[in-house]
Amino acid sequence: MAKIKYALVGFGGIAENRVAKEGYACDRNRFKALKSAELVAATDVNAARKGAAEALGLKWYDTLDAILADKSIDAVYIATNNASHAEIAIKAMKAGKHVIVEKPIATSVADAKAMNKLAKQKKLSLTVDHMMVNNAWNIAAKGAVGKGKLGKVNDSCFHMEFAYGYDPAEAATWRCSKVEEMGGPIGDVASHCFYVAEFIFGKKIKKLGAVYYPKVMKIKSEDGAYIKFFFEDGTQGSVNCAFSELRGGLAGTLTNLGYEIYGDKAAMRGYGTMFQLSGYEDEPIRMRLELDDGRKVEAVKPGRIQNIYSTLIENHAKSILEKKPLNADDAIHNLALCAAAHESAAKGGKIVTAKE
Repeated sequence: MAKIKYALVGFGGIAENRVAKEGYACDRNRFKALKSAELVAATDVNAARKGAAEALGLKWYDTLDAILADKSIDAVYIATNNASHAEIAIKAMKAGKHVIVEKPIATSVADAKAMNKLAKQKKLSLTVDHMMVNNAWNIAAKGAVGKGKLGKVNDSCFHMEFAYGYDPAEAATWRCSKVEEMGGPIGDVASHCFYVAEFIFGKKIKKLGAVYYPKVMKIKSEDGAYIKFFFEDGTQGSVNCAFSELRGGLAGTLTNLGYEIYGDKAAMRGYGTMFQLSGYEDEPIRMRLELDDGRKVEAVKPGRIQNIYSTLIENHAKSILEKKPLNADDAIHNLALCAAAHESAAKGGKIVTAKE
């Protein structure tokens, strides 16, 4: 079967280690080649990254324009700085390339809408890297909720809280200094919490209220936020996101990235399920998903472990091969929720409706 040929635009550390080595299985010692997709090329504004790309067998292009002019390349994966996502994606689609974009898809709802409109007009497949829906434990959580294992669910809490920005070098990064580029805990990690919550429950968040954490860090963005959200059917949940929480060492930090879901029969807790890991034995922690009825704690077993990045890429490639292009509707919605959280916090926690 023919494979969709991709080029990686932006070849930083995450792009190399997560997207290229894992997602496209360029690390053949750990991963098997993908069935429908192949990474063949890369580019970056930092020419010093050429050696790392070529070490993975990728053809290096000096410019984005050179990639877009190559008719053998079907699609691009954009992993550049957030502010450039929309411009590069639009340029790529005008050149006829299908597109995957690292989260966030853009830095404004307006730009994301323009991208989505162009993709639909040109019948190109466009998606964003909301990869955590491919985590086997999150899929198992969705199944447990759907099968009524918890009884009637009336509350949930999704959280990504850790320490980032106390070091001056970290404080200077976009994550801590550029809220306009979706930096800060809301744009960077509450966004993950929103789409995972919607995936597990199978419904959309429509309204929310947010307040910022007390300011203890010397960073330009918010230190963190508590967000109360409401699904379209009126049921509620919450998000805790922060860069200010120390959480001990690596084990405490990573296992804290997860959720609690509360039903009238049992509570379900996920540990380490809200991160970049897929669940392999050689990863730094063991993910867990547990069902607690107050008397006993039962492990919820995941199904087949799959790489969260390669699953996203395969789905995108298949959509191209099957001529069923993906769209960015969910990505637009996610941006609107992040914007609503900042709007609510600026209004003292007033409940607001996401504007899409």
